[in-house]
Amino acid sequence: MDVRDAACILWNFHCVFDELQPADVIIGLGSYDLRVATRCAQLFHDGLSDRIIFTGASGNWTSELFPESEAEAFKKQAIEEGVPENVITLEPHATNIGENIRLSAEIVPSVGRAIFVTKPQTQKRVQATAQKQWPSVEAFVTAPATRFEDQPLPHHSEHALICEMVGDVERMKTYAELGFQTKITVWRAFDALVNAGFVDHLQKRPF
Repeated sequence: MDVRDAACILWNFHCVFDELQPADVIIGLGSYDLRVATRCAQLFHDGLSDRIIFTGASGNWTSELFPESEAEAFKKQAIEEGVPENVITLEPHATNIGENIRLSAEIVPSVGRAIFVTKPQTQKRVQATAQKQWPSVEAFVTAPATRFEDQPLPHHSEHALICEMVGDVERMKTYAELGFQTKITVWRAFDALVNAGFVDHLQKRPF
């Protein structure tokens, strides 16, 4: 299996794109990709919810990219897309997807339905995490409708993207074993990419 074929297998596995329904809240998971905030704005303008939470601190990929937290950068982008400031709530402390979901749930614990917006290649992980971390909410997961070849950005190359997908598959397995997520299987492509050297986003292991 060559690298491109394996990468596309992981991309297609990670992409969910639920059929959306109106929800109590849109939750935009912070990252290096402002297209996620734009997707949140689109959903707001489409009338799918009248409330948005942006969640995310400053992480490894964004500490030098944004002068503020990911949540604040996403808020700024959404306002530029015409979203009123008063419908946006910030959660600027989460440092991973589990915290994105858990801390957002603490803000709106009684909602019945939420739309989670993330990068295309992290949809499956968000879906699996929401099932464990916030089982009482009816969760829908979506992302910008970006093709694999269009997902890399000037500050996040195709190599970094593939490493990210490989790392997230590994985390889904590890977190499932710890009870954080539902179990998944897509290991042939994972092994091919690890063997090809796409290991930058793997969890650190003692030797």
